[in-house]
Amino acid sequence: MPLVRDFRNATFRLDRIDRCGRHIGSKLYWKLYAIENTLRVVVNSVLTLQLGANWWGVAVDPDVVSKASRFRTHYAAKPRNASPGVADIHLIFLSDLTEILRANSHQFLPVVTDTNNWIAALEAIRVPRNLVGHMNFPNAFDRAAIDFAYVQLPSLIGQLTTNAVPILIPK
Repeated sequence: MPLVRDFRNATFRLDRIDRCGRHIGSKLYWKLYAIENTLRVVVNSVLTLQLGANWWGVAVDPDVVSKASRFRTHYAAKPRNASPGVADIHLIFLSDLTEILRANSHQFLPVVTDTNNWIAALEAIRVPRNLVGHMNFPNAFDRAAIDFAYVQLPSLIGQLTTNAVPILIPK
């Protein structure tokens, strides 16, 4: 397989853009999808256990709650498009999820003993996630950060399972 390079560093050819897109999709995007959605499940599961079903109103910064509400309004105005889900946690960014984890780390630490390592790993992929999400080409450092966070997911879920935390997928 030929080495894929950022199409912006060569003369324009549509096949170069295609190759970059296929590469990013097959190597990184799906990992970010898994990381971000697994984090939604973990946050929902732990905070539901610790604070109850209405944890969103208790544990989330009011600015993030407002952001989710604004996004919900935008989605409601476009009913032909797919819904992001019923739970507001589906409407926020990775950086917001990381902040929920940080602000409520005392709720997570009894279950996820390496909460601080997770916060650091998520902070390390904030920029690479935005690069990929905005259709840019991450470098080797960015790809390694994403790969590192991704390979840690089984350990994160394992801690919930070990500590008898019910896995609750937000709808």
